[in-house]
Amino acid sequence: MVYLDHAATSPMLPEVLEAYIAAATAGGNASSLHCSGRKARRLVEESRERVAAVLGARPGEVVFTAGGTESDNLAVKGIYWGRRDQGHTRVLASAVEHKAVIDAVEWLERHEGAEVTWLDVDGLGRVHPEALEAALGPDVALATVMWANNEVGTVQPVAELAAVARAAGVPLHTDAVQAIGQLPVDFTASGAAALTLTGHKLGGPTGVGALLLDRDVQCTPLLHGGGQERDVRSGTLDVAGIVAFARAVELAGARQEIFATELAVLRDEMIDRIRDAVPCALLNGDPADRLPANVHFSFPGCEGDALLMLLDAQGIECSTGSACSAGVAQPSHVLMAMGADSARARSSLRFSLGHGSTKTDIDALVAALPTAVERARRAGKIRR
Repeated sequence: MVYLDHAATSPMLPEVLEAYIAAATAGGNASSLHCSGRKARRLVEESRERVAAVLGARPGEVVFTAGGTESDNLAVKGIYWGRRDQGHTRVLASAVEHKAVIDAVEWLERHEGAEVTWLDVDGLGRVHPEALEAALGPDVALATVMWANNEVGTVQPVAELAAVARAAGVPLHTDAVQAIGQLPVDFTASGAAALTLTGHKLGGPTGVGALLLDRDVQCTPLLHGGGQERDVRSGTLDVAGIVAFARAVELAGARQEIFATELAVLRDEMIDRIRDAVPCALLNGDPADRLPANVHFSFPGCEGDALLMLLDAQGIECSTGSACSAGVAQPSHVLMAMGADSARARSSLRFSLGHGSTKTDIDALVAALPTAVERARRAGKIRR
């Protein structure tokens, strides 16, 4: 199989698996006071320090969670609740956010009385600082704009956006799940008040991640219980998962520059060869300022889900650019926000590279793609 879906999840690295097994066999609850508990706590705190060092944060700003979705929900809901009593009842969010953010924002609107302002993006999927500035006001609880888009790969000007928000006294949350490991990410330098990351995009374990949270930002917990993680996130800590997660973050930081350079070469070759193989294919996202591992095309006349399955039958694993609900393909909300029509938004595929990706993968994709596109077009005409 040719795996071109690293943006969904990336296989665990051998060094990470080794760290996980070593911690998992040690045992101990990090909240216990006996010797095994103290050893487990030490592993957690050392992991916290390693994550903080890689990402330019203070150890006390690292809150371990069960992954990106929990971190996004904790940031969006928690910061909103923490500031609502001071009259801050409006949330600003970009129209191209991950569903974990969009659904959290819409839940606050439906159930908690939040007012929501969706920030427009340009044709490349970028939020301009001027758009954020125009939307700010004394009633804003928080703004949330992802560091890099999970579908089309466009990189946002996070530092500029955070500076605009900070000048207005508004905390900015950024989902950096796709950015870490591919781009230089420094929490303090970015000016963001909260930052989401997860392990399984980095060759780490699934089910563990973190929220980097500025100590001065009020955040009401979603979970209540033992008060672990500075009373922001209760729950017995997954010591082995945290140790493995920290190792994955450490490796991602150490290898980021070389990794990004190598992947960008493969990405650019893939873009050129897809265009040669399928001349009508349309590249989505910023052609230059995009994630080094991201390639996202629309294929006119095709349904993205049909094309995905035709490629899968030939051993090529990728992702549709549209969200699927109950087996019914929906137009990509990201492409729609960028101004694409419904047909283009339904015809997209994302090919994402990662550790282990090679030129041979591109060869296999390009060999399979023209026939798959032609068959998908014929199938679309029959359905119509």
